[in-house]
Amino acid sequence: MKLQTEKGVITISSDVFTNITGAAATNCYGVKGMAIRSTTDGLVHLLRRESMAKGVKVIYNDDATISLELHIIVDNGVNLMAVSRSIMSEVRYNVSRATGVEVKSVDVFVDSMVIG
Repeated sequence: MKLQTEKGVITISSDVFTNITGAAATNCYGVKGMAIRSTTDGLVHLLRRESMAKGVKVIYNDDATISLELHIIVDNGVNLMAVSRSIMSEVRYNVSRATGVEVKSVDVFVDSMVIG
């Protein structure tokens, strides 16, 4: 994504958005980690800290905003609605604050629940 300022052009890569989003989401209560569905066996896998950005998809909108899709794994017994709202709020705030880009929407997909 390119941002025009009075001093020049700033280019922000997708990796910046995915790393900020992954870090913000995993810091929320009840989130065990980011998830990815394996193409070989179709199972959902918990991503390690260094590769958690794979659980995030960035969509660039025509109006210079972005939309984010997150795939997460949560702890058993948490209120899914409360956790999802917390993630949406935290991600929207952190991405906007760090990059200056408006976040149009944040979609949270709970792929799995971990017991214990």
